[in-house]
Amino acid sequence: MDTTAGQPPKLPPVWFKHTFWRVHRALHRVSGGRFLWTPASKRGWGALHLTTMGRHSGKDRTVIVGYLEDGPDLVVLAMNGWDEGHPAWWLNLEAHPVALVQLPGQPARRMHAVRATGDERDRLWRRWAEVDEQLDGYAALRSVETPVVVLQPLEGER
Repeated sequence: MDTTAGQPPKLPPVWFKHTFWRVHRALHRVSGGRFLWTPASKRGWGALHLTTMGRHSGKDRTVIVGYLEDGPDLVVLAMNGWDEGHPAWWLNLEAHPVALVQLPGQPARRMHAVRATGDERDRLWRRWAEVDEQLDGYAALRSVETPVVVLQPLEGER
C-alpha cells in the first residue's frame, strides 16, 4: 500500500540544490553546451540559456531553465527551485522584459517575456503538468503563485 499518497513531494535540502546547479552549469560549460542541454523534443521539455539584464547591476545574468514549446513561444516556470520567493532571473525580466534566449544547436535570439494570466496560464500550467505529474504538489510547497513566463520572439527574430 502506498503511504505517500496525498503527501507533498519531498525536496532535497537547499545546499544540495545549489550544489547540483553549480555542477550542472560547470558540466554544461566544460562540454561546450553538449551535456545536460536538450531540445524540448527529447523528453517533452528542454533546457535553454536565458540571459537577462540584472535589475540592479545592469549586467548580463545567464541561467539554464527548462522550457516547453508553444508554437513560436517558449514557456518557462519561475519556480526558484520550489523555494519561497521568485528567482532573480524572473525579477530581472519584470524590470527588463527583453532577454537573450539560446536553444540547443540554434543561434541566440532576443525574446520578450510576458507573465501568463487567466485561461492562458491555466492552459500552459496543464501542459507543464503533463510533463511533470508532481507539479501541483511542488507548487503547493510555496506560499506564492509560480509565475508562468511566456518568451515571445521579437519581430524579425522569429
